[in-house]
Amino acid sequence: MNLAENNSIYAPVTVTSSSANLNLPADVIIEKAYLYWAGCGDGDFEVNLNDENITPDRTFSLSRNFDGNIFTYFSAFKDVTTQIQNTGNGNYTLSNLDISAFEEWHLSRRTNFAGWAILIILKNDNLPLNQINVYDGLQGVPDDLSITLSSLNVLDNLNSKIGFLAWEGDALLPTETFTFNSNTLTNAQNPINNVFNGSNSITGSTTFYNMDLDIYDIQNNIQIGDTTAEISLSSTQDFVMINTVVTKLNNQLPDATVSIDNIQKECNSRVIVVDYTVYNLNSTNFLPSGTPIAIYINNEFFEYTETTLPIAIDEQFSEQITLVIPDDFPDTFELKFVVDDLGTGVGIVTELIETNNSFTTTFDFFLPIAFNPLDDLVVCNEGLARGTFDFSSYEEIVKTNPDFTVQFYETQEDAMLQTNEVWNTNNYIATITPKEIFVRINDDFCFTTTSFFLKTKNCPPTVYNYISANNDTRNDFFFIDGLRDIFLDFKIEIYNRWGKLVWTGNQNTENWDGYIKDGFSIKKAPDGTYFYLIFLNDIDYPEPLKGFLYINQ
Repeated sequence: MNLAENNSIYAPVTVTSSSANLNLPADVIIEKAYLYWAGCGDGDFEVNLNDENITPDRTFSLSRNFDGNIFTYFSAFKDVTTQIQNTGNGNYTLSNLDISAFEEWHLSRRTNFAGWAILIILKNDNLPLNQINVYDGLQGVPDDLSITLSSLNVLDNLNSKIGFLAWEGDALLPTETFTFNSNTLTNAQNPINNVFNGSNSITGSTTFYNMDLDIYDIQNNIQIGDTTAEISLSSTQDFVMINTVVTKLNNQLPDATVSIDNIQKECNSRVIVVDYTVYNLNSTNFLPSGTPIAIYINNEFFEYTETTLPIAIDEQFSEQITLVIPDDFPDTFELKFVVDDLGTGVGIVTELIETNNSFTTTFDFFLPIAFNPLDDLVVCNEGLARGTFDFSSYEEIVKTNPDFTVQFYETQEDAMLQTNEVWNTNNYIATITPKEIFVRINDDFCFTTTSFFLKTKNCPPTVYNYISANNDTRNDFFFIDGLRDIFLDFKIEIYNRWGKLVWTGNQNTENWDGYIKDGFSIKKAPDGTYFYLIFLNDIDYPEPLKGFLYINQ
Protein backbone atom coordinates (compact mmCIF):
# COMPACT_ATOMS: atom_id res chain seq x y z
CA MET A 1 0.00 0.00 0.00
CA ASN A 2 3.03 2.21 -0.59
CA LEU A 3 2.81 4.12 -3.83
CA ALA A 4 6.58 4.47 -3.97
CA GLU A 5 9.63 3.43 -2.08
CA ASN A 6 9.86 5.44 1.15
CA ASN A 7 13.65 5.46 1.03
CA SER A 8 13.76 7.91 -1.88
CA ILE A 9 10.76 10.22 -1.36
CA TYR A 10 10.55 12.76 1.45
CA ALA A 11 6.77 12.68 1.66
CA PRO A 12 4.06 10.23 2.82
CA VAL A 13 3.63 7.38 0.35
CA THR A 14 0.90 5.14 1.88
CA VAL A 15 -2.78 4.83 0.98
CA THR A 16 -5.65 3.30 2.99
CA SER A 17 -6.81 0.74 0.42
CA SER A 18 -5.50 -1.40 -2.39
CA SER A 19 -6.67 -4.28 -4.56
CA ALA A 20 -5.35 -7.54 -5.98
CA ASN A 21 -6.81 -10.27 -8.19
CA LEU A 22 -7.11 -13.93 -7.19
CA ASN A 23 -6.98 -16.29 -10.17
CA LEU A 24 -6.74 -19.92 -9.09
CA PRO A 25 -7.04 -22.96 -11.38
CA ALA A 26 -10.43 -24.64 -11.39
CA ASP A 27 -9.13 -27.99 -10.11
CA VAL A 28 -7.83 -26.76 -6.76
CA ILE A 29 -9.58 -26.66 -3.41
CA ILE A 30 -8.96 -23.85 -0.93
CA GLU A 31 -8.04 -25.52 2.36
CA LYS A 32 -6.98 -22.44 4.32
CA ALA A 33 -6.73 -18.71 3.75
CA TYR A 34 -4.92 -16.38 6.16
CA LEU A 35 -5.01 -12.59 5.91
CA TYR A 36 -2.02 -10.58 7.21
CA TRP A 37 -1.91 -6.82 7.34
CA ALA A 38 0.83 -4.62 8.77
CA GLY A 39 2.10 -1.08 9.07
CA CYS A 40 4.06 1.38 11.10
CA GLY A 41 2.66 2.69 14.38
CA ASP A 42 0.68 1.17 17.21
CA GLY A 43 -1.75 -0.57 14.87
CA ASP A 44 -5.05 -0.38 13.03
CA PHE A 45 -6.96 -3.53 13.98
CA GLU A 46 -10.23 -2.95 12.18
CA VAL A 47 -10.14 -3.12 8.39
CA ASN A 48 -12.39 -4.23 5.56
CA LEU A 49 -11.87 -7.00 3.03
CA ASN A 50 -14.32 -6.55 0.14
CA ASP A 51 -16.51 -4.47 2.47
CA GLU A 52 -16.56 -7.22 5.12
CA ASN A 53 -15.47 -5.93 8.48
CA ILE A 54 -12.32 -7.71 9.71
CA THR A 55 -10.91 -7.80 13.23
CA PRO A 56 -7.83 -9.92 13.96
CA ASP A 57 -7.58 -13.34 15.54
CA ARG A 58 -4.05 -12.50 16.66
CA THR A 59 -1.86 -9.42 16.63
CA PHE A 60 1.90 -8.87 16.70
CA SER A 61 3.89 -5.80 17.71
CA LEU A 62 7.47 -4.62 17.54
CA SER A 63 9.22 -1.57 18.93
CA ARG A 64 12.59 -0.11 17.95
CA ASN A 65 14.80 2.33 19.80
CA PHE A 66 16.78 4.56 17.47
CA ASP A 67 18.91 7.24 19.04
CA GLY A 68 16.56 7.37 22.02
CA ASN A 69 13.44 7.59 19.88
CA ILE A 70 10.88 4.76 19.99
CA PHE A 71 9.38 3.58 16.72
CA THR A 72 6.51 1.03 16.84
CA TYR A 73 5.23 -1.44 14.21
CA PHE A 74 2.38 -3.94 14.08
CA SER A 75 0.88 -6.79 12.11
CA ALA A 76 -2.39 -8.71 12.43
CA PHE A 77 -3.68 -12.15 11.49
CA LYS A 78 -7.18 -13.28 10.49
CA ASP A 79 -8.39 -16.67 9.29
CA VAL A 80 -10.51 -15.72 6.26
CA THR A 81 -10.88 -19.24 4.88
CA THR A 82 -14.67 -19.17 4.70
CA GLN A 83 -14.79 -15.78 2.96
CA ILE A 84 -12.23 -16.80 0.33
CA GLN A 85 -13.90 -20.18 -0.24
CA ASN A 86 -17.27 -18.49 -0.73
CA THR A 87 -15.96 -15.70 -2.97
CA GLY A 88 -13.43 -17.64 -5.02
CA ASN A 89 -11.55 -15.98 -7.85
CA GLY A 90 -11.90 -12.26 -8.42
CA ASN A 91 -10.84 -8.90 -7.10
CA TYR A 92 -10.12 -8.42 -3.42
CA THR A 93 -9.85 -4.97 -1.87
CA LEU A 94 -8.50 -4.30 1.59
CA SER A 95 -9.60 -0.88 2.85
CA ASN A 96 -9.59 1.32 5.93
CA LEU A 97 -6.01 0.43 6.85
CA ASP A 98 -4.98 3.83 8.21
CA ILE A 99 -1.51 4.51 9.61
CA SER A 100 -1.56 8.26 8.88
CA ALA A 101 -1.27 9.18 12.56
CA PHE A 102 2.20 7.63 12.62
CA GLU A 103 3.41 8.25 9.09
CA GLU A 104 5.11 11.62 9.66
CA TRP A 105 6.97 10.26 12.69
CA HIS A 106 8.17 7.21 10.76
CA LEU A 107 9.01 9.29 7.71
CA SER A 108 11.94 10.63 9.71
CA ARG A 109 13.47 7.16 9.58
CA ARG A 110 11.95 6.19 6.20
CA THR A 111 10.03 3.29 7.81
CA ASN A 112 6.55 4.56 6.94
CA PHE A 113 4.66 1.69 5.27
CA ALA A 114 1.40 -0.32 5.15
CA GLY A 115 0.42 -3.48 3.32
CA TRP A 116 -1.53 -6.72 3.27
CA ALA A 117 -1.33 -10.23 1.87
CA ILE A 118 -3.46 -13.38 1.84
CA LEU A 119 -1.69 -16.73 2.25
CA ILE A 120 -3.72 -19.49 0.60
CA ILE A 121 -3.09 -23.20 1.11
CA LEU A 122 -4.44 -25.25 -1.79
CA LYS A 123 -5.34 -28.89 -2.31
CA ASN A 124 -5.13 -30.70 -5.63
CA ASP A 125 -5.34 -34.49 -5.71
CA ASN A 126 -3.17 -34.53 -8.84
CA LEU A 127 -0.27 -32.90 -6.99
CA PRO A 128 2.21 -34.83 -4.88
CA LEU A 129 1.54 -34.86 -1.16
CA ASN A 130 3.23 -32.02 0.69
CA GLN A 131 3.64 -30.85 4.21
CA ILE A 132 2.96 -27.14 4.59
CA ASN A 133 4.31 -25.43 7.71
CA VAL A 134 3.34 -21.84 8.50
CA TYR A 135 5.32 -19.80 11.03
CA ASP A 136 4.27 -16.25 11.88
CA GLY A 137 5.12 -13.42 14.22
CA LEU A 138 6.84 -10.09 13.82
CA GLN A 139 10.59 -9.85 14.23
CA GLY A 140 12.99 -7.16 13.08
CA VAL A 141 16.25 -7.72 11.22
CA PRO A 142 18.66 -5.09 12.46
CA ASP A 143 21.92 -7.00 12.02
CA ASP A 144 21.42 -10.75 12.41
CA LEU A 145 18.22 -12.70 13.14
CA SER A 146 18.06 -16.48 13.52
CA ILE A 147 14.82 -18.46 13.59
CA THR A 148 14.47 -22.22 14.16
CA LEU A 149 11.78 -23.86 12.05
CA SER A 150 10.49 -26.91 13.95
CA SER A 151 8.09 -29.80 13.28
CA LEU A 152 9.63 -30.65 9.91
CA ASN A 153 9.65 -34.20 8.59
CA VAL A 154 11.74 -34.42 5.45
CA LEU A 155 11.20 -37.51 3.35
CA ASP A 156 12.18 -36.19 -0.04
CA ASN A 157 13.87 -32.84 -0.53
CA LEU A 158 12.89 -32.68 -4.19
CA ASN A 159 11.10 -29.40 -4.98
CA SER A 160 11.24 -28.28 -1.36
CA LYS A 161 10.61 -24.56 -1.06
CA ILE A 162 10.52 -21.77 1.50
CA GLY A 163 8.71 -18.46 1.21
CA PHE A 164 8.38 -15.44 3.40
CA LEU A 165 6.38 -12.25 3.83
CA ALA A 166 8.58 -9.34 4.89
CA TRP A 167 7.95 -5.60 5.37
CA GLU A 168 9.90 -2.41 4.80
CA GLY A 169 12.66 -3.72 2.56
CA ASP A 170 14.28 -1.25 0.14
CA ALA A 171 15.80 -1.83 -3.25
CA LEU A 172 19.41 -1.02 -4.03
CA LEU A 173 20.69 -1.53 -0.48
CA PRO A 174 23.22 -4.34 -0.99
CA THR A 175 23.83 -5.03 2.68
CA GLU A 176 21.44 -7.92 3.48
CA THR A 177 21.39 -11.71 3.14
CA PHE A 178 19.08 -14.63 3.73
CA THR A 179 20.51 -18.06 4.62
CA PHE A 180 18.87 -21.43 5.09
CA ASN A 181 20.83 -24.05 7.06
CA SER A 182 23.92 -21.83 6.54
CA ASN A 183 23.38 -21.71 2.76
CA THR A 184 22.81 -18.26 1.25
CA LEU A 185 19.64 -18.11 -0.86
CA THR A 186 18.99 -16.13 -3.99
CA ASN A 187 16.67 -16.16 -7.00
CA ALA A 188 15.96 -14.15 -10.14
CA GLN A 189 14.27 -11.28 -8.31
CA ASN A 190 16.50 -11.33 -5.24
CA PRO A 191 20.24 -10.65 -5.53
CA ILE A 192 22.39 -12.50 -3.04
CA ASN A 193 23.13 -9.26 -1.16
CA ASN A 194 19.74 -7.55 -1.51
CA VAL A 195 17.04 -10.11 -0.81
CA PHE A 196 14.62 -7.59 0.78
CA ASN A 197 14.24 -5.42 -2.28
CA GLY A 198 10.49 -5.05 -2.71
CA SER A 199 10.05 -8.03 -5.04
CA ASN A 200 7.28 -10.57 -5.60
CA SER A 201 8.35 -14.05 -6.74
CA ILE A 202 4.78 -15.00 -7.65
CA THR A 203 4.13 -12.16 -10.10
CA GLY A 204 7.74 -11.39 -10.95
CA SER A 205 7.37 -7.78 -9.80
CA THR A 206 10.44 -5.89 -8.60
CA THR A 207 8.43 -2.78 -7.64
CA PHE A 208 6.59 -4.23 -4.68
CA TYR A 209 7.42 -1.19 -2.59
CA ASN A 210 8.41 -1.83 1.03
CA MET A 211 7.04 -5.39 0.90
CA ASP A 212 8.56 -8.75 -0.11
CA LEU A 213 6.72 -11.92 -1.09
CA ASP A 214 9.55 -14.25 -2.10
CA ILE A 215 9.91 -18.00 -2.64
CA TYR A 216 13.20 -19.92 -2.75
CA ASP A 217 14.19 -23.47 -3.69
CA ILE A 218 15.80 -25.29 -0.75
CA GLN A 219 15.97 -28.86 -2.00
CA ASN A 220 19.76 -28.83 -1.92
CA ASN A 221 19.85 -27.28 1.53
CA ILE A 222 17.81 -29.78 3.51
CA GLN A 223 18.35 -33.48 4.15
CA ILE A 224 15.99 -36.42 4.35
CA GLY A 225 15.20 -37.06 8.00
CA ASP A 226 15.60 -33.44 9.10
CA THR A 227 13.06 -32.28 11.68
CA THR A 228 14.28 -28.69 12.08
CA ALA A 229 15.95 -26.02 9.98
CA GLU A 230 17.67 -22.71 10.73
CA ILE A 231 17.05 -19.51 8.82
CA SER A 232 19.23 -16.45 9.33
CA LEU A 233 18.62 -12.93 8.06
CA SER A 234 21.02 -10.03 8.21
CA SER A 235 20.91 -6.37 7.24
CA THR A 236 23.53 -3.80 8.20
CA GLN A 237 21.78 -0.80 6.60
CA ASP A 238 18.11 -1.53 5.97
CA PHE A 239 15.51 -2.16 8.70
CA VAL A 240 13.41 -5.21 7.72
CA MET A 241 10.63 -7.10 9.53
CA ILE A 242 9.73 -10.77 8.99
CA ASN A 243 6.01 -11.51 9.36
CA THR A 244 5.42 -15.00 7.93
CA VAL A 245 7.56 -17.95 6.82
CA VAL A 246 6.11 -20.90 4.87
CA THR A 247 7.84 -24.21 4.03
CA LYS A 248 6.69 -26.86 1.58
CA LEU A 249 8.08 -30.40 1.90
CA ASN A 250 7.08 -33.42 -0.11
CA ASN A 251 5.47 -36.73 0.83
CA GLN A 252 4.74 -36.73 4.55
CA LEU A 253 3.22 -40.18 4.77
CA PRO A 254 2.86 -43.11 7.16
CA ASP A 255 3.86 -46.65 6.24
CA ALA A 256 1.72 -49.27 7.96
CA THR A 257 2.89 -52.84 8.45
CA VAL A 258 1.60 -55.58 10.74
CA SER A 259 2.82 -58.78 12.37
CA ILE A 260 1.06 -61.69 14.07
CA ASP A 261 3.09 -62.21 17.23
CA ASN A 262 1.37 -65.06 19.02
CA ILE A 263 -1.79 -67.16 18.85
CA GLN A 264 -3.23 -68.51 22.07
CA LYS A 265 -5.36 -71.63 21.72
CA GLU A 266 -7.08 -73.92 24.16
CA CYS A 267 -7.81 -77.60 24.05
CA ASN A 268 -11.21 -78.52 22.62
CA SER A 269 -12.05 -74.86 21.92
CA ARG A 270 -12.66 -72.96 18.67
CA VAL A 271 -11.73 -69.68 20.37
CA ILE A 272 -8.27 -68.24 19.66
CA VAL A 273 -6.62 -65.08 20.98
CA VAL A 274 -4.28 -63.36 18.53
CA ASP A 275 -1.56 -60.95 19.66
CA TYR A 276 -0.52 -58.63 16.84
CA THR A 277 1.48 -55.44 16.33
CA VAL A 278 0.90 -52.56 13.91
CA TYR A 279 4.06 -50.65 12.94
CA ASN A 280 4.69 -47.25 11.42
CA LEU A 281 8.37 -47.70 10.57
CA ASN A 282 10.33 -45.91 7.83
CA SER A 283 7.54 -43.33 7.70
CA THR A 284 7.32 -39.58 7.63
CA ASN A 285 3.95 -39.05 9.30
CA PHE A 286 1.88 -40.64 12.04
CA LEU A 287 -0.51 -43.48 11.23
CA PRO A 288 -3.98 -42.25 12.20
CA SER A 289 -6.26 -44.01 14.64
CA GLY A 290 -9.08 -45.87 12.96
CA THR A 291 -6.77 -47.40 10.35
CA PRO A 292 -8.64 -50.56 9.31
CA ILE A 293 -7.27 -54.08 9.77
CA ALA A 294 -8.84 -56.93 7.81
CA ILE A 295 -8.53 -60.53 9.00
CA TYR A 296 -8.64 -63.32 6.43
CA ILE A 297 -8.89 -67.09 6.83
CA ASN A 298 -7.73 -69.01 3.79
CA ASN A 299 -7.93 -65.71 1.87
CA GLU A 300 -11.60 -65.30 2.78
CA PHE A 301 -12.52 -62.13 4.68
CA PHE A 302 -13.39 -63.13 8.24
CA GLU A 303 -13.41 -60.13 10.60
CA TYR A 304 -12.61 -56.43 10.81
CA THR A 305 -10.86 -54.36 13.45
CA GLU A 306 -8.94 -51.07 13.48
CA THR A 307 -6.20 -49.19 15.28
CA THR A 308 -7.39 -47.39 18.40
CA LEU A 309 -4.58 -44.82 18.75
CA PRO A 310 -2.40 -42.78 16.39
CA ILE A 311 0.99 -44.42 15.86
CA ALA A 312 3.89 -41.98 15.67
CA ILE A 313 6.81 -42.17 13.26
CA ASP A 314 9.03 -45.21 13.92
CA GLU A 315 6.64 -46.39 16.62
CA GLN A 316 4.43 -49.45 17.00
CA PHE A 317 1.34 -50.52 18.90
CA SER A 318 0.50 -54.04 20.09
CA GLU A 319 -3.07 -55.23 20.48
CA GLN A 320 -5.04 -58.43 21.03
CA ILE A 321 -8.19 -59.77 19.41
CA THR A 322 -10.34 -62.80 20.21
CA LEU A 323 -11.63 -64.81 17.25
CA VAL A 324 -14.30 -67.51 17.37
CA ILE A 325 -13.65 -69.93 14.51
CA PRO A 326 -16.84 -71.68 13.30
CA ASP A 327 -16.92 -75.47 13.23
CA ASP A 328 -17.18 -75.55 9.44
CA PHE A 329 -13.69 -74.07 9.11
CA PRO A 330 -10.85 -76.61 8.87
CA ASP A 331 -8.65 -77.40 11.86
CA THR A 332 -5.61 -76.11 9.95
CA PHE A 333 -5.84 -72.87 8.01
CA GLU A 334 -3.96 -69.80 6.79
CA LEU A 335 -4.49 -66.72 8.98
CA LYS A 336 -3.71 -63.35 7.43
CA PHE A 337 -3.84 -59.83 8.87
CA VAL A 338 -3.84 -56.89 6.44
CA VAL A 339 -3.49 -53.37 7.83
CA ASP A 340 -5.20 -50.53 5.96
CA ASP A 341 -7.74 -52.87 4.40
CA LEU A 342 -11.49 -52.60 4.77
CA GLY A 343 -11.92 -56.27 3.91
CA THR A 344 -12.19 -55.51 0.21
CA GLY A 345 -8.49 -55.09 -0.53
CA VAL A 346 -8.93 -51.30 -0.40
CA GLY A 347 -7.66 -49.05 2.39
CA ILE A 348 -8.29 -45.48 3.53
CA VAL A 349 -4.74 -44.29 4.33
CA THR A 350 -2.30 -43.13 1.69
CA GLU A 351 1.08 -44.67 2.51
CA LEU A 352 4.65 -44.49 1.36
CA ILE A 353 4.52 -48.16 0.36
CA GLU A 354 1.20 -49.80 -0.37
CA THR A 355 2.47 -53.36 -0.89
CA ASN A 356 3.82 -54.29 2.57
CA ASN A 357 0.62 -54.33 4.61
CA SER A 358 0.01 -58.05 5.23
CA PHE A 359 1.28 -60.83 7.47
CA THR A 360 0.38 -64.50 7.01
CA THR A 361 0.88 -67.54 9.19
CA THR A 362 -0.43 -71.10 9.33
CA PHE A 363 -2.52 -72.06 12.34
CA ASP A 364 -3.75 -75.43 13.53
CA PHE A 365 -5.93 -76.41 16.43
CA PHE A 366 -4.85 -79.16 18.80
CA LEU A 367 -5.46 -82.45 16.96
CA PRO A 368 -8.32 -84.54 18.38
CA ILE A 369 -7.16 -87.46 20.51
CA ALA A 370 -8.15 -90.82 19.06
CA PHE A 371 -9.52 -93.41 21.49
CA ASN A 372 -11.21 -96.78 21.47
CA PRO A 373 -14.90 -96.82 22.34
CA LEU A 374 -15.84 -98.51 25.60
CA ASP A 375 -18.72 -100.94 26.08
CA ASP A 376 -21.19 -100.52 28.88
CA LEU A 377 -20.62 -102.79 31.87
CA VAL A 378 -23.48 -104.97 33.16
CA VAL A 379 -23.51 -106.85 36.50
CA CYS A 380 -26.22 -108.48 38.58
CA ASN A 381 -28.55 -106.21 40.48
CA GLU A 382 -27.63 -106.35 44.15
CA GLY A 383 -30.85 -104.73 45.16
CA LEU A 384 -32.55 -101.47 44.28
CA ALA A 385 -30.37 -101.14 41.11
CA ARG A 386 -27.13 -101.36 43.10
CA GLY A 387 -24.09 -103.04 41.60
CA THR A 388 -20.36 -103.62 42.11
CA PHE A 389 -18.17 -103.08 39.05
CA ASP A 390 -14.60 -103.64 37.91
CA PHE A 391 -13.58 -101.36 35.03
CA SER A 392 -9.88 -101.20 35.81
CA SER A 393 -9.04 -102.80 32.46
CA TYR A 394 -10.67 -99.89 30.63
CA GLU A 395 -7.62 -97.72 31.31
CA GLU A 396 -5.67 -99.72 28.74
CA ILE A 397 -8.56 -100.61 26.46
CA VAL A 398 -9.50 -96.99 25.73
CA LYS A 399 -5.96 -95.86 24.78
CA THR A 400 -4.70 -95.77 21.19
CA ASN A 401 -1.28 -94.58 22.34
CA PRO A 402 0.54 -96.10 25.30
CA ASP A 403 1.79 -92.65 26.32
CA PHE A 404 -1.73 -91.39 26.92
CA THR A 405 -2.94 -91.08 30.52
CA VAL A 406 -6.49 -92.02 31.50
CA GLN A 407 -8.66 -90.81 34.37
CA PHE A 408 -12.21 -91.67 35.46
CA TYR A 409 -14.83 -89.30 36.88
CA GLU A 410 -18.47 -89.37 37.93
CA THR A 411 -19.45 -86.15 36.10
CA GLN A 412 -18.49 -84.40 32.90
CA GLU A 413 -17.66 -81.25 34.88
CA ASP A 414 -15.24 -83.15 37.08
CA ALA A 415 -13.60 -84.62 33.98
CA MET A 416 -13.11 -81.17 32.46
CA LEU A 417 -11.72 -79.73 35.71
CA GLN A 418 -9.85 -82.89 36.77
CA THR A 419 -11.50 -82.92 40.19
CA ASN A 420 -12.87 -85.82 42.27
CA GLU A 421 -11.16 -88.54 40.29
CA VAL A 422 -12.45 -92.12 40.73
CA TRP A 423 -9.66 -94.35 42.03
CA ASN A 424 -11.35 -97.65 43.03
CA THR A 425 -11.93 -98.79 39.47
CA ASN A 426 -11.66 -102.50 40.36
CA ASN A 427 -14.32 -102.44 43.08
CA TYR A 428 -16.59 -99.52 42.28
CA ILE A 429 -20.00 -99.60 43.93
CA ALA A 430 -22.77 -97.87 42.07
CA THR A 431 -25.60 -97.30 44.51
CA ILE A 432 -28.00 -96.71 41.65
CA THR A 433 -27.84 -97.67 38.00
CA PRO A 434 -27.60 -96.92 35.17
CA LYS A 435 -24.58 -94.80 36.15
CA GLU A 436 -22.49 -92.89 33.57
CA ILE A 437 -18.72 -92.88 34.10
CA PHE A 438 -16.70 -90.20 32.28
CA VAL A 439 -13.25 -90.96 30.93
CA ARG A 440 -10.60 -88.30 30.31
CA ILE A 441 -7.78 -89.24 27.91
CA ASN A 442 -4.75 -86.89 28.01
CA ASP A 443 -1.73 -86.37 25.79
CA ASP A 444 1.04 -83.80 26.30
CA PHE A 445 -1.04 -80.93 24.91
CA CYS A 446 -4.72 -81.69 25.03
CA PHE A 447 -7.41 -84.06 26.23
CA THR A 448 -10.68 -85.53 25.17
CA THR A 449 -13.50 -87.24 26.99
CA THR A 450 -15.71 -90.23 26.44
CA SER A 451 -18.00 -92.22 28.71
CA PHE A 452 -19.65 -95.57 29.32
CA PHE A 453 -22.53 -96.73 31.47
CA LEU A 454 -22.64 -99.04 34.46
CA LYS A 455 -25.81 -101.10 34.30
CA THR A 456 -27.40 -103.85 36.34
CA LYS A 457 -29.62 -106.69 35.32
CA ASN A 458 -31.91 -108.90 37.36
CA CYS A 459 -30.13 -112.22 37.58
CA PRO A 460 -32.11 -115.43 38.44
CA PRO A 461 -32.61 -115.78 42.20
CA THR A 462 -31.13 -118.75 44.11
CA VAL A 463 -33.67 -120.91 45.91
CA TYR A 464 -32.71 -122.68 49.18
CA ASN A 465 -35.47 -125.35 49.24
CA TYR A 466 -35.13 -126.85 52.73
CA ILE A 467 -36.94 -125.73 55.89
CA SER A 468 -36.24 -127.16 59.33
CA ALA A 469 -38.54 -124.76 61.16
CA ASN A 470 -37.13 -125.72 64.57
CA ASN A 471 -36.00 -122.26 65.61
CA ASP A 472 -32.34 -123.17 65.63
CA THR A 473 -31.63 -120.20 63.33
CA ARG A 474 -30.68 -122.56 60.55
CA ASN A 475 -33.09 -123.07 57.66
CA ASP A 476 -35.92 -121.73 59.75
CA PHE A 477 -37.68 -120.22 56.71
CA PHE A 478 -37.94 -120.59 52.96
CA PHE A 479 -35.06 -118.35 51.74
CA ILE A 480 -34.58 -117.17 48.14
CA ASP A 481 -31.36 -115.24 47.59
CA GLY A 482 -31.52 -112.40 45.04
CA LEU A 483 -35.25 -111.94 45.17
CA ARG A 484 -36.20 -109.12 47.49
CA ASP A 485 -35.26 -105.53 46.42
CA ILE A 486 -34.60 -106.94 42.96
CA PHE A 487 -37.86 -108.43 41.70
CA LEU A 488 -40.05 -105.93 43.44
CA ASP A 489 -43.33 -107.39 42.16
CA PHE A 490 -42.70 -111.08 42.85
CA LYS A 491 -45.30 -113.54 44.10
CA ILE A 492 -44.75 -116.99 45.66
CA GLU A 493 -47.25 -119.88 45.81
CA ILE A 494 -46.60 -123.09 47.78
CA TYR A 495 -48.63 -126.28 47.30
CA ASN A 496 -48.68 -129.53 49.26
CA ARG A 497 -48.20 -132.82 47.57
CA TRP A 498 -51.92 -133.05 46.83
CA GLY A 499 -51.92 -129.72 45.00
CA LYS A 500 -53.52 -127.66 47.69
CA LEU A 501 -52.30 -124.06 48.04
CA VAL A 502 -50.99 -123.74 51.56
CA TRP A 503 -49.15 -120.36 51.48
CA THR A 504 -48.70 -117.25 49.33
CA GLY A 505 -46.21 -114.41 49.73
CA ASN A 506 -44.84 -111.24 48.08
CA GLN A 507 -42.65 -108.22 48.77
CA ASN A 508 -44.92 -107.24 51.64
CA THR A 509 -44.87 -110.56 53.53
CA GLU A 510 -42.24 -112.33 55.60
CA ASN A 511 -40.47 -115.39 54.29
CA TRP A 512 -42.46 -118.64 54.84
CA ASP A 513 -41.46 -120.26 58.10
CA GLY A 514 -43.22 -123.62 57.52
CA TYR A 515 -46.49 -122.74 59.21
CA ILE A 516 -49.84 -122.91 57.49
CA LYS A 517 -53.17 -121.46 58.33
CA ASP A 518 -55.90 -124.00 58.92
CA GLY A 519 -59.18 -122.26 59.38
CA PHE A 520 -58.74 -119.96 62.32
CA SER A 521 -55.64 -121.66 63.63
CA ILE A 522 -51.99 -121.75 62.55
CA LYS A 523 -50.05 -124.97 62.73
CA LYS A 524 -46.81 -126.38 61.53
CA ALA A 525 -46.89 -127.86 58.11
CA PRO A 526 -46.37 -131.63 58.14
CA ASP A 527 -42.98 -132.93 57.13
CA GLY A 528 -42.74 -133.78 53.51
CA THR A 529 -42.35 -132.46 50.01
CA TYR A 530 -44.03 -129.29 48.81
CA PHE A 531 -44.17 -127.60 45.42
CA TYR A 532 -43.42 -123.87 44.83
CA LEU A 533 -44.14 -121.42 42.02
CA ILE A 534 -42.23 -118.08 41.99
CA PHE A 535 -43.75 -115.46 39.73
CA LEU A 536 -41.00 -112.84 39.17
CA ASN A 537 -43.18 -110.58 37.01
CA ASP A 538 -40.09 -109.51 35.08
CA ILE A 539 -39.88 -109.09 31.31
CA ASP A 540 -36.79 -111.30 31.21
CA TYR A 541 -38.55 -114.08 33.14
CA PRO A 542 -42.02 -114.51 31.69
CA GLU A 543 -42.45 -118.02 33.12
CA PRO A 544 -42.57 -118.71 36.87
CA LEU A 545 -39.75 -120.53 38.59
CA LYS A 546 -40.94 -123.85 39.98
CA GLY A 547 -39.49 -126.63 42.09
CA PHE A 548 -39.77 -128.76 45.22
CA LEU A 549 -39.46 -127.63 48.80
CA TYR A 550 -38.67 -129.99 51.67
CA ILE A 551 -39.82 -129.56 55.25
CA ASN A 552 -38.30 -131.57 58.07
CA GLN A 553 -39.49 -130.43 61.47
